[in-house]
Amino acid sequence: MLHNKIQKLGIIHSVKAVIKSTFYKINKDPNNWFIVALWFGLFLCFATLSTKAIANEIYITQVGTNDDLDIEIKQDGENNKIDMSVGGSNNEIVIYQETDDSYVGYTTSWGPLQNYGGDLDGNNNVLKVYQRCTAGANCKEDRFEFHIAGDNNDIIAGQGYHITTTKGLVTDNSEYGGQFMKLDVHGSNNEVIMSQRAANDEHSVTAYVYGSNNEVYTSQESNGNKTINLRLNNNGNDVDIIQGGSATHSATVTLNGTYSTDLDLTQYSDTAQSYSLTQTCQTSGGCS
Repeated sequence: MLHNKIQKLGIIHSVKAVIKSTFYKINKDPNNWFIVALWFGLFLCFATLSTKAIANEIYITQVGTNDDLDIEIKQDGENNKIDMSVGGSNNEIVIYQETDDSYVGYTTSWGPLQNYGGDLDGNNNVLKVYQRCTAGANCKEDRFEFHIAGDNNDIIAGQGYHITTTKGLVTDNSEYGGQFMKLDVHGSNNEVIMSQRAANDEHSVTAYVYGSNNEVYTSQESNGNKTINLRLNNNGNDVDIIQGGSATHSATVTLNGTYSTDLDLTQYSDTAQSYSLTQTCQTSGGCS
């Protein structure tokens, strides 16, 4: 997949060479004008295919002497972009962009971090991002921006998908894009599952996971804009936030403390709902 651009350019150069050879032969027999027209048509077809392929961009910068980096990328669409730097060892990256005009990479809030260890900086991390739109020319931009600093983090994100708690991918044929995610992880052994899907409206998740051993599950579905702002400053939290229904919902959650919090929040209604929680848990055994 990483050599998609080079392969398509190779096809164009090959076609040009054949056309050049054909015109050389035609010069000897000017009556073969039909062959000229045929080869010119074939060249335009190849050029069109190449332009669509080249419109997708992949930039992955290796930081340091990382080993055993496993990358799987699928870009099926136009003007998609992947731009990130990777440090550490034994990391796995899976990115599917079955859409147009979408982005996966470093966050624009602080820019690329290749000079500071990498946008993905650590060992044994898994990052899987799936973007899908079915609206053709009406697809809007999906964005997944991230920074991960730590080890053994397991991240899966879906835009145009519902992801179950067991990491199953569910989608339909009414995905229009326009979803936004920003994830910043500064810890280890975190599990984060985030998904967004809607027919027309736009959903947004900003998640700062600044501790370790946290479990985070967010799901945003249906029409009506949905917003989640989540900040975990401590360890061991278990957070589930589910938003659905045709209304606009928002949730802002900040968790602190020596002990962890178990939070289950559901905003699934056709009436707008807003929720805000700032909690510092100092109770032995945890809070809820």
